Amino acid sequence: MTSIAILDELDSEPKKMSAAMTFLLAAACGLIAANLYYAQPLIGPISTSLGLSPGAAGLIVTLTQIGYGLGLLFIVPLGDLFENRKLILAVMGLGTLAVVGAGLASTPLPFLASAFFIGLGSVAIQIIVPYAAHMAPEAHRGQAVGNVMSGLMVGIMLARPASSFIAEFLPWHMVFFISAVVLVILALVLARALPPRIPQTGLSYGGLLASMGRLVVTTPILRRRSLYQACMFAAFSLFWTTTPLLLSGPEFGLSQGQIALFALAGAAGAIAAPIGGRLADRGWSYLATRLAMISVAVAFLITHIAPTGSLLALGLLTFAAILLDFGVTTNLVLGQRAIFVLGAEYRSRLNGLYMATFFAGGALGSALGGWLYAEGGWWAASMLGLALPACALLYSLTERRPVKS
Repeated sequence: MTSIAILDELDSEPKKMSAAMTFLLAAACGLIAANLYYAQPLIGPISTSLGLSPGAAGLIVTLTQIGYGLGLLFIVPLGDLFENRKLILAVMGLGTLAVVGAGLASTPLPFLASAFFIGLGSVAIQIIVPYAAHMAPEAHRGQAVGNVMSGLMVGIMLARPASSFIAEFLPWHMVFFISAVVLVILALVLARALPPRIPQTGLSYGGLLASMGRLVVTTPILRRRSLYQACMFAAFSLFWTTTPLLLSGPEFGLSQGQIALFALAGAAGAIAAPIGGRLADRGWSYLATRLAMISVAVAFLITHIAPTGSLLALGLLTFAAILLDFGVTTNLVLGQRAIFVLGAEYRSRLNGLYMATFFAGGALGSALGGWLYAEGGWWAASMLGLALPACALLYSLTERRPVKS
């Protein structure tokens, strides 16, 4: 079968993805996404080992975020231009080299450069997600995207506790070396398992980037869904930036290992991804979107029911983590399902713009959350966390309700 014939098969009348392919793509997203977060709980030992000052230690996370953000805007759109399987493997290769570089680094500059390229190489995830949408028929597209995104969310939530547990028994360098081995094995499996997909845009790279501005201007659903998720992900980032500070503080006094278990409990919210996809496929996006926003707002509210530091407060905080992750993940998948039906020919560009917008919201939420927690404790930070989904909910009320929702 020729490459064009394969393209026609995938884009015209694709069959429902097999369970094995769905699992492979979900696992790939999770294992790649984890590299964005391995370093976060290890900032202390990494900084001490490399000789980074406390003021410069934040660059470890910041440069990874910058690399990821730039990759969303300048690499992910290439999925509409180049053969997708080769592009995924090439970007993964860049990320793998960066992970090895981080493990080998013994001075600040090489490690910080590696952190930037880890972020850049991790955008392979956002080429895989629209690739999965291409492989799924219209009636099951939301389900396919949701299943794959569940792997992404599990990777995000488990990365921090996984690196903490490894670093408890081995030098921090081993976290990156183990990840590099996993990525190499994953790339070999993907190279054999993924069918090629050749897009037909007829654009140059410059034309591709220029078209992204036009897509923002001419696609209201992209703007709306991006702003919804920017508010939701800002609340998500605020929560996971400040709750470790709260739990390790004098009120709760949890150890790093116990905080890692708390993060593991929160990962249960990742089951929302396939559920959100199925709701979208059935035409229930309007209602599901608003319920997702309400669940995130409620998650912050219930943390104030019991006295801080009590066993009940810890239980409610754990339930809030699950509820918040459930709402944010549901809204993420609903948004992707909404933009992926707009056209196969610019699906990667739409995904890049969508992800870049809410990723910026997440970075802002994390920064503001840390500052508010330092100034006013959990009460101040959680009030912003409550306000973010509330603003998204109010904005969503201006959206016209579809007939079948």
